[in-house]
Amino acid sequence: MNTLGMETDHKIRVMIPEEELDKKIEELGAQISKDYAGKQVKLICILKGSIFFCCELAKRITVPVTIDFMQVSSYGSGTTSSGQVKIKKDLDESIEGNHVIVVEDIIDSGNTLARLIPMLKDRKPADLVVCTMLDKPERREVEMEVKYNGFQIPDEFVVGFGLDFDQKYRNLPFIGVIEM
Repeated sequence: MNTLGMETDHKIRVMIPEEELDKKIEELGAQISKDYAGKQVKLICILKGSIFFCCELAKRITVPVTIDFMQVSSYGSGTTSSGQVKIKKDLDESIEGNHVIVVEDIIDSGNTLARLIPMLKDRKPADLVVCTMLDKPERREVEMEVKYNGFQIPDEFVVGFGLDFDQKYRNLPFIGVIEM
């Protein structure tokens, strides 16, 4: 057991505490609710990392919400993007005519979304925007328009609140940095 009150194999420093995450997600939910007043939105949750953020965000949106899932991978077991994007699970439902919000846990290089967004736009949604919990602009390789942005963070490898290191630490209730 470490100072976080959890068993971990690494020393993890808290970057964004749970309370700050909750406050920011509340703000994002309120803004989305305002922007889509009188409409229904479809959240596309990018698995696996975005599931925690997507669920918390959906609970705070006051307009009707549906959720679908995609699983896309650009990481292996390391701490940097491989640059290769692999679609492991596609959407179950059509997005044609829907107000679509792609929900990401983190945008760093932008390569994953640069491949996904044009593919999703080809499916003719009414509109399509991106919402991310974390943004790492220092790592950006591809220009990316993000309508709803939780936190800009420095170029550090983060875990918690859905983000993992080799499938570990997703269940941490905060955003932390593994100190190697």
